[in-house]
Amino acid sequence: MDVDTGIDDAFALMFAVRHPGIDLRAVTCVAGNCGVDHVVANTCYVLDAAGAGEVPVGRGAAGPLLVPAPDTGHAHGLDGLGGFSRPSDRRTSPLPAVDLLRHELLAAVGNGEPVTLVPTGPLTNIALLLRAHPEVAAGIERIVFMGGSASVGNVTAVAEFNVFHDPEAAAIALAASADLDIPVTMYGLDVFDEVRVTESDATALRARLDPACQLAGALILARAHGEGSASIGDAGTVCAIADPNGLRTERFGVRVELGHGYARGQTIVDRRARPRQEEHQTQRTAPTPVDVALEVDARGYADLWLGALTG
Repeated sequence: MDVDTGIDDAFALMFAVRHPGIDLRAVTCVAGNCGVDHVVANTCYVLDAAGAGEVPVGRGAAGPLLVPAPDTGHAHGLDGLGGFSRPSDRRTSPLPAVDLLRHELLAAVGNGEPVTLVPTGPLTNIALLLRAHPEVAAGIERIVFMGGSASVGNVTAVAEFNVFHDPEAAAIALAASADLDIPVTMYGLDVFDEVRVTESDATALRARLDPACQLAGALILARAHGEGSASIGDAGTVCAIADPNGLRTERFGVRVELGHGYARGQTIVDRRARPRQEEHQTQRTAPTPVDVALEVDARGYADLWLGALTG
C-alpha cells in the first residue's frame, strides 16, 4: 500500500491488516492529506492499533513532482487524522519509499508471486518507481488506486483530490503502467462515497475492547457529524481486492489534464463507443486503458469491512 494517511487511509490500513485473505507486505507514505512526516506517524499509529506485525513503513515524497502542493484545506484535521493521532514506537524502514517498493516487488518477482499495488494517495511515489525501476513491473499483478473520477470532482468541479495534488505524477504513473503492461483499476469518486458505515455501527465499534475498533468508531462518528453514516472512502479500494465481484468496472481510455486552467487534474475518461484513433496524434500520447469503477456493492463492502475489523 502507498498511503497519505488520513482518516480513510486509516480505514484502508485497518482492513488490510485484519482481513485474513490479505498479506500486507509493506506500506509507503506520500504527502497528501497532510505532510509526509505526519503521514508516517499516522501510519505507524494505525498499524499499531490494528495489531500489525513487522510491516515495513517507508517515508516517500514530501511534495508533488513539479509544482508546489495546492492548498486544499485540512479536511482530515491538522494532524491528518482528525485530531486522533498518537505517538508510536514502531520503527520505520531505513529504505525510502521508492527503494522499499523496489525491494518488495523484486522479491515478488523472485518468488513468482506478483502482488497488488494499492495507492490511496497522490501517485508521486508510484510515478518515480515505475519510471526509475521498470524492472519491478513483473512483480506487480495489478495497480488498484484510489483517485480520479469519470464524472465530477471534489477539489474542483472536475478534479479529484489525489490526482489534483500531483497531476503530473498521475499522468506518468498511468503512462508507465501502459508501457509496462500493468493492469490498472481506478477506484474513483464514482464509487468512493457509496460505501458507508452507520453511526450505530460506529458506536458499537467504539464500545469494543479493541484499539482498532475504538479508533475506527471514533473516526466514523467524527466524520458523520450526526448525519447518520460516513463513508469509509479509501477502504473500499482494498475491499475491491478482497471481493472483486463487488465492483463493476468498464475498460476506458484515461488521460490526466495537465494544464494550469480550471480543468487541471481532471481524469478524462473516454466513454465513447468508438474513439477517433487519429486523436492520439494531436494529443501525442494514447490514453491509458483503465478498468474504471462505476458501481459498487456498498452494503456488501461495508459489511466486509466491519467483519474484518471485528473478526
